[in-house]
Amino acid sequence: MNSVRARLLVWLLGGVLFVGAVGGWFVYRNALVEADVFFDYHLRQTALLLSDQPVEYLLSPEIPQTTADYDFVVQVWTLDGVRVYLSRPHAVLPAITTLGFSTATTSEGRWRMFGVQAPTKVIQVAQPMRVRERQAVELALRTLTPFVLLMPMLVLFIWFAVGHSLEPLRRLTSLVKSRKVTALDPLPAANLPGEVQPLVGALNDLLTRLGAVLERERGFLADAAHELRTPLTALHLQMGMLAGATNEAERADAMEKLSAGVQRAIRLVEQLLSLARQEPRVDVLRKRLRLDELAREVVAEMVPLADARKIDLGISASQPAYVLGEAEALRTLVRNLVDNAVRYTPVGGTVDVSVQDSVEPGTSQGAVLRVVDTGPGIPPDERQRVFDRFYRTPGTTPPGSGLGMAIVKTIADAHGAKIVLGEDGNTHGLSVTVAFLRSGSHPI
Repeated sequence: MNSVRARLLVWLLGGVLFVGAVGGWFVYRNALVEADVFFDYHLRQTALLLSDQPVEYLLSPEIPQTTADYDFVVQVWTLDGVRVYLSRPHAVLPAITTLGFSTATTSEGRWRMFGVQAPTKVIQVAQPMRVRERQAVELALRTLTPFVLLMPMLVLFIWFAVGHSLEPLRRLTSLVKSRKVTALDPLPAANLPGEVQPLVGALNDLLTRLGAVLERERGFLADAAHELRTPLTALHLQMGMLAGATNEAERADAMEKLSAGVQRAIRLVEQLLSLARQEPRVDVLRKRLRLDELAREVVAEMVPLADARKIDLGISASQPAYVLGEAEALRTLVRNLVDNAVRYTPVGGTVDVSVQDSVEPGTSQGAVLRVVDTGPGIPPDERQRVFDRFYRTPGTTPPGSGLGMAIVKTIADAHGAKIVLGEDGNTHGLSVTVAFLRSGSHPI
C-alpha cells in the first residue's frame, strides 16, 4: 500500500474502530457493575421484606412466578431445613443457602443469591446472572447507539479531512508534471504545509544546482566549439597549402605545419576531455594516497619532454604526505603543473617539484605540493585570470589551449585544496603551491 491517502484512512478509521471497540467493552463492564449494584440492592431488599411476612403468608404464592424485569426466584425453608415455598417450581437452585450474598452455578447457569434468617424461617432470593448481563448489554447498546449512528458521518469527515490535507501535495504534483524540461526556476513554497516545505526546499536546491551544472555545460560547449573552430580552420588551410605545393620543399614545409596543427588540435581535445572529466561529480570514489609517490611518478613521465628542451626537472624535496582523493585526477593536476612549467621555462632552465607534509599543530592543512620554475612568471594582476578557461597571458609564445590551469583549479576545488601563485625569490620564476587538507579532514 503505497498511497499516503490509503494509509491515513486505514490508520484513522482503524483507530476509530479500535477505540470504539475498547470503549464499548468498558461501557459494557461499567454497565455490568452498575447492574450488579442495582440488582444486589433489590435482592437484599426483597429478602428483608419477605423476612417480615408471617409464615402463613408464604403458603400462598403472592410473588408472581415470573418477574419481567428482575426474574427473582424465592425459596423459603423452615429452621429445620424443610423447604416450604418456591416461587418457580421448575427452577434448579441449590438446596441450601448461604446467609448474605453468594454466587452459585447450577444446570441452568450462574445465580446470584441473598439469604436471610428470620425467627421462624430462612429466606433466599436468587436471580439468574444472565438477566444482569442482558441488562448490561442493553445499557451499553443504548449508550453506543448514537456513536454507531454517527459513524458514517465520522468516516465521511475523515475522508474529507484527509483529502483536504493532501490537496497541497496534489497541486504540487500537478505543478511539477506540467513544468517544461527547461524550466529550472524554483517551485513556489507559499501556502504549503510545514511538512511539505522541506521537500520543496530540497527540490529548489536541486534545481539550482542542476541549473548551475547545465549552465557550466552550455558554457563549456560554447567555449569548446569556439576554440575548436580556430585549429580546425587552420588545419583546413594547411591542407590547402599542402595540396597547392609545387615542389618537395614546399610540400615538406606544409606537412610539418599540418602535423604541428594536428598535434595542437589533439592537445586541445585532450584538455577539453580532461576538463569535462573533472567537472564536479558526486560519485567519485576517493581513497588515501601518497602524494609524494604520485608526484615522483609524474616527474618520471615528464623527464623525456624536459630533456628534449634541456631543462633540469627533478624532485627538490620529498616527504611522505597523504591526501584523500582520486588518483587519476591528482595525477592530472600534477602533470598539468609540471607540463606548464616545462613549456614556459626557457631552454637550459630548471623546474623543481617538492612535496611536504604540514607540521603546523592545530590546523587542518596537510600535504603541500610546490612547483617552481625559472620561466618568465606571471604578472600579479594576471594570476587570477589564468584559472579562466581558454585564457592565455598576453605575449606568451608557447602554443597552448588555455585550459591547463583551469583543469588544475577544478581538481583542487574538488579536493578542497587551495592554490597560490607567486614568484620564487631566487629564480624570479613562477611558484605554484597547492595546499591540501589533512587526510581525513573535510572541506569547509
